[in-house]
Formats: sequence, C-alpha cells, structure tokens
Amino acid sequence: MSKIASILLIFMCTTLNGWTQTKFDFNASCFQAYQEIGKLKTKTGQLQIQKLQLQQPDNLIPVLLENYIDFYTLFFNEDPSEYTDLFPQFQERLNQVEKGNKQSPYYLYSQAVIRIQRATIQIKFGNFWDAGWDCRKAFILLKENKKKFPQFSPNDLWFGALEAAIGTVPKGYKWLTSLFGMRGSIAQGMKKVRNFTYSNDPLAKQFFNESAFIYTYLLFYLENEKDAALAFINQKKLDLVNNHLHAFMAANLSLNNKEVEYCKNIILNRNKSDEYLQLPIWDFLMGYAKMFHLEIPDAIHHFELFTRKFTGKFYLKDVYHKISWCYYLQGNMQQANANKQLAIVKGATYSDADKTALKQAKENSWPNILLLKARLLSDGGYHIEALKQLAGKSLTDFTKEEESLEFVYRLARIYDDLGRKEEAIKNYLNAIKLGENRKEYYAARAALQIGQIYENKGEKTLAIQYYQKCINMEDHEYKDSLDQRAKSGIARCSGN
Repeated sequence: MSKIASILLIFMCTTLNGWTQTKFDFNASCFQAYQEIGKLKTKTGQLQIQKLQLQQPDNLIPVLLENYIDFYTLFFNEDPSEYTDLFPQFQERLNQVEKGNKQSPYYLYSQAVIRIQRATIQIKFGNFWDAGWDCRKAFILLKENKKKFPQFSPNDLWFGALEAAIGTVPKGYKWLTSLFGMRGSIAQGMKKVRNFTYSNDPLAKQFFNESAFIYTYLLFYLENEKDAALAFINQKKLDLVNNHLHAFMAANLSLNNKEVEYCKNIILNRNKSDEYLQLPIWDFLMGYAKMFHLEIPDAIHHFELFTRKFTGKFYLKDVYHKISWCYYLQGNMQQANANKQLAIVKGATYSDADKTALKQAKENSWPNILLLKARLLSDGGYHIEALKQLAGKSLTDFTKEEESLEFVYRLARIYDDLGRKEEAIKNYLNAIKLGENRKEYYAARAALQIGQIYENKGEKTLAIQYYQKCINMEDHEYKDSLDQRAKSGIARCSGN
C-alpha cells in the first residue's frame, strides 16, 4: 500500500469515528434539566444544557431540551425579534436529531415533538399552512414510531393529543386536515392521553408534568369536563407555586371556569424568582380577574402593563377593547375611544376574540352599561351580584334588538350557572329565537349551552340536536371556536 493510500485510510477511519451515530440518552442529568425547563425555569435549564453539551457531546437529548426552551419563550412572549433569532434553530435541531441513532425510540419521537412545537409557533405567527405540514409530518412520524416501538409509551401522549385535536377541527378548516390526510377521533385520542397520564410506566412518570398539562387542557376544552379538569389539578397536587407552567394552566382554566378568586390566588402566590421565564400573561390574566369583579382601576393597570410588555399579536385587540370598556365604565370617554382605536390598529385577528374585538371596536355604539356589568360579573362567577344587576328588568326595558337578545341570553347564563336549568333553557330558547339570524354570538352559544345541559342529563339525542343547531348557524362572532366545541359535544354523545 502506498504512503498516500495509508494516510487516506487513517484519515477515513479517524473521520468515521468522529461521524459515528450520536445517541439519545435521557439520563438523570437530562431529566433534571427537563424538569427545570418544564417549570419554565429557563435560565437554570439553559445552564444545565450547556453543561450537558460539554460533558455529553454525543448525546442528542440536550438538543431536544433546548428546543423546549425556545418553544416556551416564543409561545408565551411572541417577540418578533426573538422569533427571527430562535425560529431557524428549530430546523437546525431537526437536522441534528435526524443524524442520530435510528434504532432509538427517541429518533422519530424527537423529530415529531420538535415539529409539533414548531407548528404551534407557526400558528402564533400566522403561518397556518406551514403549521399544517409540520402537524402532518409529526402525525406520520409518531404513527411510524408506534409501529416500531409499541412499548415506548410517550408516543401515545403526543399521538393521542393530535388525534383528539384533529377530531375537533372546525368546519372552516376541515379541508386542511383532509388535504394533509389526517383523521382524528376525540374518544380514541383522549383514551391514549388519559392512559398515559395515569400510567405507572416509568416513562409516563418521567413525562408526567408535561402530560398533566396536555391532559388537563384536553379534558377542559375537548371533553368539556371543566370541574374534572380542575379537580385533577388538586388530586394530583400539581405545584402551582414553583412550576409556572402548571400555575399558568391552573390560573387560565380557573378564570375560564368562572373561579376568579382561585385564579387571583395562583397568580399572587407563584414563586417570583427571576430564574423563571418572565411572562406578560400574568398581567393579562390578572386584568381579566379584576375586570370580572368590576375592580376597574386595577383591571386597567394590569391590562396596560400587559400591552407595554407584550410584543406579540394574539389577544392584543381583545385587551385594548377590554381597556376601552373599563374606561367606558368609569365615564372616561376620551380614553375609552382612544383604546377603541388601538383595538383597530394593534395586533392581529388570528383568534375569535380578536376578530370580535375588531368588529365591535369599529362600531360607533357602546354596550348597555347595565348589561355590561351583568356580563362581567357573570363571566367572573359572581352570579348573585350579576343577577342583582338585572333584578326587576324585562324585555320591555330594552329598545334595541341586540340589547333584548343579550338580556335574555345573560339571564339564561346566570340561571344556568346557579343550577336553575329549566329557567336557563327557557331563556336560551328565547335567545335562539331572537338571534339565530343575527351576527352576535348569543344564539349559537345558547344552542351550545342547551346541548351541554341535555348531555349532562344523559339525553344525548337532544344534546346532539342542539349542538348541530349551533353549528348550523352561520356568519356570527366566535364561529370557529363555538363550532369546535359543538363538534366535540357531538363526538362525545356519539361515542366517537
């Protein structure tokens, strides 16, 4: 063998040794970093990852964990400058993990998780088409991984979550899932997620904090088991002080379940250390909590803090619209109108709440003060106080059609929350009669609520009838989100 050939052979062997497949080792040190990141202690997590990358340069799990940090940062803060810096790294990490050991169950799993995280961020920044392709690829990767490694339980968490979510895609976006070849089932998807969350499998325990977050949200929104979702948080003794991800979840869900005082306590009692990712969302939630109890100056304070800190676009129109309401309730029309204009020019219309805020901000009218106060108190769970606002009032006290419609709808919601179901149904039916051909959401939401009442009674045929009635109503506020909830109801009642 010539001298040159020998040198080339030595070079090739050395190079190949350097190019040996990297591994996926979710060891104790990686788990510790994963736990810190899952609490949103991103600074601590990043330091641990840097240490891992020095000590374990051939381990790809730190690459996945670093993606979690960027995902949480972009998801909560939506900062365009951070998006410019961080988003390209999602693809770089995909490229890295694709070079890993193909015989590891983490090989396809890591790719799927990064794609799901990237799809979620794409949605936040309005790139729905790219998000759809990432979801499709993740769905396929997890399906393949389940075949190759049926005993690898984390597959079920994400595959089940995707399966359940796809099963509730609103009519307006159904073409997208059909195009991407994805079919879902709420029942089957939820079964996978539930089994994983309650499993004694060592990997299920390792990923419990993440599965608890996903399962609770799906339980609350897809299965409409709101009380069960909040009970799960208490039963499992989730740490709402030192785990900011769980604290956010519990505060957000309790606010949406009209448990405002519980929401306030979570926000106020969370660990305030600067180790955690700094989130403007706390002021967003507290602003709502204060507004729902008509603590108007405090509500304005927190909403305005949110608008100063938040650099994204989701719910920005909604918040400016709510600030305009607060100033309106104070009688400060100069600030009320100024914030109405900000609701028009700021943010985007990716969410139903922002679409409605834009529509209402463009209107020249203002809500009836009495009905507005009743609405806010009702949305906060202060039902008796809300009912007192409407005491002695009847349809004849309201001259505008939209106010008459809101009056009967608001009465229905208050009676519903107080457990007075027959009175609730009577007023919901009046709301449907008055509003099914109007653009306000009241009639569609009334049909959804009647469906839920009958579903809870076990009268599933009647429930489906009203869920379908909700879906059949067109061209109204919150169309996509109400349709999704109605579709979830039909799927539950049909056992799908």
